[in-house]
Amino acid sequence: MSGSPGGLPSGKRNEAGDGGTRRGAQGARARAHRMAGPAAVAAAFTVAQLVLAVPGVGLGWDETVYVSQVSDQAPAAFFSAPRARGITFLVAPVTAVTASTVALRVYLALLSGGGLFVALWAWRRLLPPAVLAVAGALFCSLWITVFYGPQVMPNLWVALAALAAVGCFLRALRFPGDRWALPGLGAGVAFAALMRPTDAVWLVLPLTGAALLMVRRQRRAGRRAWPLWAVPAAGAALGCAVWVVEAYTRYGGLGARLRRASEIQGHLGWHVAVDDHLRALGGRTLCRPCDVPWAYPVASVWLLALPLLVAAGVLAAWRTRHRREIVVATAVGSSLAVPYLFTVDYAAPRFLLPAYALLVLPVALAIVRACRSGTRWRPSVVVLVAVAVTAHLAVQYRLLDGVVNRVRLDTIAFADVARELRVEGVRPPCVVTGEEAIRVAFRTGCASRQPSGHDASITPGALASTALRRPVVVLLSGDRRPPSYARHWRVLRLPELRARTGYRAYLSPTAIREGPSSQRRSNGSQERYGAAPVTRLGETEPRTR
Repeated sequence: MSGSPGGLPSGKRNEAGDGGTRRGAQGARARAHRMAGPAAVAAAFTVAQLVLAVPGVGLGWDETVYVSQVSDQAPAAFFSAPRARGITFLVAPVTAVTASTVALRVYLALLSGGGLFVALWAWRRLLPPAVLAVAGALFCSLWITVFYGPQVMPNLWVALAALAAVGCFLRALRFPGDRWALPGLGAGVAFAALMRPTDAVWLVLPLTGAALLMVRRQRRAGRRAWPLWAVPAAGAALGCAVWVVEAYTRYGGLGARLRRASEIQGHLGWHVAVDDHLRALGGRTLCRPCDVPWAYPVASVWLLALPLLVAAGVLAAWRTRHRREIVVATAVGSSLAVPYLFTVDYAAPRFLLPAYALLVLPVALAIVRACRSGTRWRPSVVVLVAVAVTAHLAVQYRLLDGVVNRVRLDTIAFADVARELRVEGVRPPCVVTGEEAIRVAFRTGCASRQPSGHDASITPGALASTALRRPVVVLLSGDRRPPSYARHWRVLRLPELRARTGYRAYLSPTAIREGPSSQRRSNGSQERYGAAPVTRLGETEPRTR
């Protein structure tokens, strides 16, 4: 009987090999089973976006700015100092082949669903599967998560990148032999920095602090400690490189860009905006200035309860092997919330998405531990959690439905505005200035230029000169008077927008009508566009930062 070099007979060797193969297959099945819950959550998140937040939803103001940078549909809109180009790179593959907003929305919905799964996957060896599934479900239950999933906005992508980066950081700390942990950490931080450089700073700071606190323990264990703080720093530098280079090529240097970004955001400093965020959660995409009534307090229960639920999660994890993971997630999530709660004097619910993505982890742990406790109170706790979750979902769905419906009305109205302008002779090459110029210009294929404000990119004299060569449109509403160069231009009454009454266009003589003037709308259609009811859930403000 032939033997192996190690002395095992060939039959035994084959049996050992078969056993190893079976164990490998069983391990793969076990890993797949562990992630079945998070995978189901990611799939449900994708479906929710496709059903609730994609149909009929056109591009918003900020989205139009970002898409215009990589689209052939119209000249690029002015790109202000606070913005970063990460989200434009993300959507460029779609805009390169189609101008369809639906295709763009579907692409982002699928991508964000996959991104959520990848971010939760990074935690699979750190927290129980049930905790990851509940955390993902809590995050996806928020109206802002579903609404911004298919939107061309960077905040959700920062949230997913931060969640993945923190998971990889903790894996590198707990499992030094994990060869994917450090590359995943660097990639996650770099991606967050590419999307929003300032958010990446608030992500790296607590990670660096945690790494420095672990230096002595790592050295006692004979492990290198420096990669844990060097990799996040390198990732942030790599992700911020585009923003920094652009600061020197377009804004006069890094300091000048930072100062201009601060000015546009209302001069960053000590501003307590917690109350602003409570009011904004009632269905507003922007609350600036946030001097509106707190009209829908039940929408703010989530944010009010969050600190208590996070504290409960930290306490639940304190005497378990998950303490370090929960404490680090809480520290990083809190750090990501600080700039928006205490340095910006206005609120947008999407600003807190990165913080929510991490803070749901201790909340999920608290819920799972409470529902699995062996006390006699367990049935009551399960019922209480079920009732609270049902009420939470009902509130979030109502908010989402209100926001999406208002955006759909805006989409119809802007399409009609662009159609009427084209009928009146506004065709490329052309320029649009004034109120809502960004979205109107993009839909008509024109350039958008403003002579004043945060997006100032042309002078009144240059606009007047341009009007001699190509169509120029000045958009105004209410009782605002046109600039001197446009006072004798032809006036076109436009469909009323939800947030603007008396909307009209002043058309330069170079805008030549090809056919008979379009018939003015009846009172009924004016009500459709101009008298959309303002509900208690708030308004969708088109201009965000």
